[in-house]
Amino acid sequence: MKRGMAAVLVLGLGVLAGCGNAPGGTGGGDEKVVRIGLIAPLTGDVKTFGESTKNAFELALEQAGYKAGDFTIQHFIQDDRNDPTEAMNIATKLITEQKVHALVGSVSSKATISVSDVANQSRVVHITGTATNIAVTVDEKGNRKPFVFRACFTDPFQGQVAAKFALETLGARTAAVLYDKGNDYSVGLAESFRQHFEAGGGEVVAWEAYALTDTDFSAILTKVADAKPDLLYLPDYYQKVSLIGKQARAKGITATMMGGDGWDSSELDFATMAGGYFTNHYSPEDTRPEVQQFVTDYQAKYGSVPDALAVLAYDATNILLEGIRRANSNDPDQIRQAIQNLKEFKAVSGQISFDENGNPVKPAAILQVQGDKTTKFIASVNP
Repeated sequence: MKRGMAAVLVLGLGVLAGCGNAPGGTGGGDEKVVRIGLIAPLTGDVKTFGESTKNAFELALEQAGYKAGDFTIQHFIQDDRNDPTEAMNIATKLITEQKVHALVGSVSSKATISVSDVANQSRVVHITGTATNIAVTVDEKGNRKPFVFRACFTDPFQGQVAAKFALETLGARTAAVLYDKGNDYSVGLAESFRQHFEAGGGEVVAWEAYALTDTDFSAILTKVADAKPDLLYLPDYYQKVSLIGKQARAKGITATMMGGDGWDSSELDFATMAGGYFTNHYSPEDTRPEVQQFVTDYQAKYGSVPDALAVLAYDATNILLEGIRRANSNDPDQIRQAIQNLKEFKAVSGQISFDENGNPVKPAAILQVQGDKTTKFIASVNP
């Protein structure tokens, strides 16, 4: 898919959810307004991720009083349905029609890469909470997209942490890897895990791809069953992982299952995936005051324990607000410089500084799925 703005058609987006109830959020002619757009999948295959993202984004703005420095925040919310073309169209419309100074989102890597290309070309600040693929902040030639940041760690780091944990803590020596060949996130995690698992002395005995629309995995799972791996690595989102996991157990595959942060959802099949592990960005069991205060505030407002998607959206929004405060400007170039210069910013997911590619330097968490629909914090791994 061509991602350049010249290829974008803005069609059928519906009404933008501009929140005029923010104090002073009248838009256009007010020099003391910063306009922020949120792009998230509020419907579609990962809608729970989008809901968490939207909740945390709104909580962060509410706690800030819709202010950053001398500037009032006006915000707009749009649903990309986890579709890259829709995400690109929405980003273009927010930039050209709503004149936003910054964008937050989207959630998945495949949608966010499209947004990042549009934002960077338009010189609009862009920060994603959750898109982990390296192509979000770096273009196809390996050059930094200077206006783009993320609050989450990257796929290579997540894959490295998973491989190290599998080898050193679980004692796995063989692994099967199943991944969605059309999903940048899934492919990136799979490749990173394989690289580091093999470099550490492990052997990948099955390497199998599938498509997003696949629902019957019997053929590739037969190969996995024959290979008898110690570990089954499933780097995908909760709904697909649950389906594959259930079919794997029905095939008699007893391998320990492991995956990435895409497992973190209340809709994961906890009964099937119990005992499995996944890399994540935080644990509600973390005793740091930043974590406990956020968990308390989120539960009070929304009635549920926040998942990692909520944490990262909250962190991303607060990083953006801090950049606006420090710049005390709505000039995107000044805001992005202020964000790049942040050092040990106290976020819920850890103290954040940014590397040369707009990626945060911070720890990762290993969580284990429990049969009672909870997760257990196992370890924290520093980069």
